[in-house]
Amino acid sequence: MHTYATPYNIVRNLQPELPVYCFRPERVTASARWFVEKFPAQAFYAVKANPAPHVLDALWEGGVRSFDAASEKEIQLIHGRFPGARIAFLHPVKPRHAIKRAYENYGVRIFVTDTVAELNKILEATGHARDLTILVRIAVSCDGSALPLANKFGAGPEEAAEILRLARRHADEVGVSFHVGSQAMKPSAWAQAMADASRIIIDAGVTVDIVDVGGGFPAIYADTAPPEMDDYVAMVMRSFENMFVLENAELWCEPGRALAAEAESLLVRVDLAKGNTLYINDGSYGSLYDAVHERWEFPIRAIPGDGRKMGRMVEYTVYGPTCDSTDKLAETVWLPAGMTEGDYIEFGNIGAYGRAMATRFNGFGEAETLAVQDAPWPSLYGAASAEVVAFGSKATN
Repeated sequence: MHTYATPYNIVRNLQPELPVYCFRPERVTASARWFVEKFPAQAFYAVKANPAPHVLDALWEGGVRSFDAASEKEIQLIHGRFPGARIAFLHPVKPRHAIKRAYENYGVRIFVTDTVAELNKILEATGHARDLTILVRIAVSCDGSALPLANKFGAGPEEAAEILRLARRHADEVGVSFHVGSQAMKPSAWAQAMADASRIIIDAGVTVDIVDVGGGFPAIYADTAPPEMDDYVAMVMRSFENMFVLENAELWCEPGRALAAEAESLLVRVDLAKGNTLYINDGSYGSLYDAVHERWEFPIRAIPGDGRKMGRMVEYTVYGPTCDSTDKLAETVWLPAGMTEGDYIEFGNIGAYGRAMATRFNGFGEAETLAVQDAPWPSLYGAASAEVVAFGSKATN
């Protein structure tokens, strides 16, 4: 992968026609090392956040050795790239054939369930193996998260206790897991969830070997900054000490966004300016899905295609490249006046769920990946400059 000093150099030297993922490997390695060194929990990277090989390699370089896979394809990817990795199949609903192949072909021993039916499926598909680790996912509050995940998965208290009792009879290790929602902005969400999990364990009357506090750890975008990561760790560790679990119980977590968000930015080209309306070569069906459908506010900056000096800020409406009229950023964007065809916009901290959500609708979706060495975007893991513009906020470049 070719490396440039900054995206400005990419624009000046290449004038790229396709969107460009600007990869910053040191950001990924820094986030990985932070979790490995400062969070006393086994971190299972949520592969769904960004499965790009270069991102996975940077995580491995930073010390991540465990991975949360949600599909057989993700298991195959990790097993093929890192034969010594620890893989957990943590989707609560799995095809029977995928469970069987995960166990027999890829050495997966860790599975999650939130129903008795899924537990039985796991037991049957693995031939009632005695070396299984079964995590029971419980339903918890998602208060304070940008994307609540409470409705689709998670067992209620009574059912969770029943599953724990059944799992304890068959599995080598048993644990509880939960997810407080994506981009969780309140560390206290983990305290409440862990207290709920502890009550379920007591009701079940079983010993528990593992507490998996899931994902939801945030990243910095261009709206309200989350608390410091140290605050999340302190809350989790205090809550873990009060849980009704074995003294030697393990603590796990499943960071995805927190590890990958700062990995990449997205450099897009303006294909047409129609007054204060811009048409760019990526959008809601590409890596800007979250900017449209979830109203995510990414840090942005304009890069002139001809190197000219850019002036005062004005408000723009921005459309993506497809023929769908809904392919439009949810919020207006403040950018320099006079933006025109051949200028570029960089969306920062889009490494989580950016490329992972992109489709090929209308024949679009192709992109390049280049490495860069600058660090303009806010970081939870180190100092960075503040050269950003937030959607809907008037700022200077």
